Amino acid sequence: MNIEDVREFCLGLPMVSEDMAFGDEYLLMRVCGKIFACIGLVRADYFVVKCDADYALDLRDRYEEIEPAWHWNKRYWNQIKLSGTLNDDVLKSLICHSYNEVVRKLPKRVRTEHPELIALRDERV
Repeated sequence: MNIEDVREFCLGLPMVSEDMAFGDEYLLMRVCGKIFACIGLVRADYFVVKCDADYALDLRDRYEEIEPAWHWNKRYWNQIKLSGTLNDDVLKSLICHSYNEVVRKLPKRVRTEHPELIALRDERV
């Protein structure tokens, strides 16, 4: 995957929008207004996703392309290097996991009002 593939995959998920609230250098992917991914446009070989805290540590130990995200809460956010050896299935899994982490924390009222906010297949890699 390249950065454009990441963007297209994110936009294909239910109720996702994009904006540039942090300026021209970062494209934010949101579900119901909450960020689940950040795509750097200057360093287009990286993107950032949210992650369960324990899983985030496990991923960092196993993959050299995954490290704590710079300028984000390092407990929950991982920076993914696209120019490494991670295949598309792993990258999509990490994006889906991030989406699910955000959807899970939305108020029950929001999740009830929007049945399209389905839990995506979250297979940990």
